[in-house]
Amino acid sequence: MKPVYALLFLVFSSVSVFAQKKVELRFNTDGVCGMCEKRIESALLDIDGVWTADWTIESHETWVVYNPKKVSELDLQRAVAAVGHDTPLVKAKDEDYAKVHACCKYRDEQVVKAHGG
Repeated sequence: MKPVYALLFLVFSSVSVFAQKKVELRFNTDGVCGMCEKRIESALLDIDGVWTADWTIESHETWVVYNPKKVSELDLQRAVAAVGHDTPLVKAKDEDYAKVHACCKYRDEQVVKAHGG
């Protein structure tokens, strides 16, 4: 009977690994184009504990599915700000914003107008 208990233990312990809590989060992120989208999503997907990340050009909404035991909402927004994009909780440092491509300068009114904003 001991092998049966060992097998049951392995099955239930592996199920708990896969049953990690997933949380969905939506927040606005400043940006204007496809390069912004790629940069924002990549910054989030590089974080351990993030399963999905999507930024929508039209709404400027970022959607993230993540494990709150591994990463916090503030950590997510800090990661986005670190690649030059403002969020509701964290404004990108000027030196990080300066690194984004010229067509991605969402703080520049002329760039925003050129992208139809």
